[in-house]
Amino acid sequence: MDLTSAPIPHLIRRIAVPASVGFFFNTMFNFVDTYFGGKISTDALAALSLSFPVFFILLSVGNGTGQGTTALIANAMGAGDKDKARTVFVQALVFSLIAGVVLTVAGLAAAPALFALLGASGAYLDIALQYMNWIMAGSVFFILQTTMNSVLNARGETRVFRNTLVGGFVMNCVLDPWFLYGGAGVPALGMAGIAIATVVVQLAGCIYIFAHVRRTELWHGVSASSFKPDARVQREIIGQALPASLNMLTVALGIFVITWFVSRFSKEGVAAYGIATRVEQMILLPTIGLNFATLTLVGQNNGAGRLDRVRQAWRTAVTYGLAMMLAGGAALFFLRAWLMRAFTDDAEVIDRGVDYLGIACFTMCAYVILFQTVFMLQGLKRPLFGLWIGLYRQVVAPVLVFHFLAFNLAWGLWGVWWGIFGVTWSAALCTWCYGRAALHRLEASARMHPPA
Repeated sequence: MDLTSAPIPHLIRRIAVPASVGFFFNTMFNFVDTYFGGKISTDALAALSLSFPVFFILLSVGNGTGQGTTALIANAMGAGDKDKARTVFVQALVFSLIAGVVLTVAGLAAAPALFALLGASGAYLDIALQYMNWIMAGSVFFILQTTMNSVLNARGETRVFRNTLVGGFVMNCVLDPWFLYGGAGVPALGMAGIAIATVVVQLAGCIYIFAHVRRTELWHGVSASSFKPDARVQREIIGQALPASLNMLTVALGIFVITWFVSRFSKEGVAAYGIATRVEQMILLPTIGLNFATLTLVGQNNGAGRLDRVRQAWRTAVTYGLAMMLAGGAALFFLRAWLMRAFTDDAEVIDRGVDYLGIACFTMCAYVILFQTVFMLQGLKRPLFGLWIGLYRQVVAPVLVFHFLAFNLAWGLWGVWWGIFGVTWSAALCTWCYGRAALHRLEASARMHPPA
């Protein structure tokens, strides 16, 4: 289906729905790891949490590379330049291989000191390293999977990735207990088994996605000489991928900032925030597919010079997202106490979580505006604003606003909760205005310099 001429609403649904389904199963994948980690020991569960910041760096590089590559390929395909799209894809594979090796070496070298800095020692440190060493050894498969999938994303094909994530979830349900406890010729591997299962799933996903990629027109004509590094194209990929990766890393910084402020008041508040954010993520899951749709459609139509369809794709995706989050926010408001009780019996934790979610249900729409506009800008090959707004939303504004509301005005935890609301909405509105202005400038330039 031609992404530069078919009806936008139909294309958004066709791209977004499979992606959202896939990411639901990706979320469940992590629940499976947590469940079986709990079967080992409390130290194992803590080790999974401790490993998250390092793991998040790996995911950020993979997702940033995938987003940047998708934007470049989609723009080239929209312009009808398949040779450029093919070159970008092959060079992105080279970049992914290099990045994977660098992350593996750096991660294996730095993990012991980093975990020790975070307070791990003795058996706790050993278990964390058993898990993380295998994850870092498989770094290249995490990055390659998202990079190879960028070809399919750029063509509007998300069903393959959906199948990859659903299949990965099913594989993980089988491999986790098998590798953990042993059997059928496999020794009991303990915590390392959970990590090895994850790496095997990523490798299987790479093979499955590559089987589909090699059938596309972009793989035709690829030879061994195509993989010779091209400095100009590598700089172009890094220019798109690095801001997207760093923007994702600001999320980890933001979690740290919020947790620090909440911890000033009570450990129950920290527990409530941890549970409540998982509930938020589940509500937001249906909108994740819209990110893929916006990036792909904006990229292809920008490449084709169809700025009218760029604007339509952006606004339609935002409209769909707002409709979903208005419904999701309303459901969250009325069900927030029940949802908190599903995770804990601690009355104070429930109360703090209910307070937070009562405000968060009015913040859901801001996330839609923010994310869809950032992905629209990425599709326009303008990724830097996403990084700056990420730093504002996750670090700079929270430090100032939380301190003022929580301490200067003595609002306590309510200051943090309302601070998140205010900072998120201000970032969303600022991003929306910037996105509109960027499109206006492009449209004005197109009118002044029409194609020959």
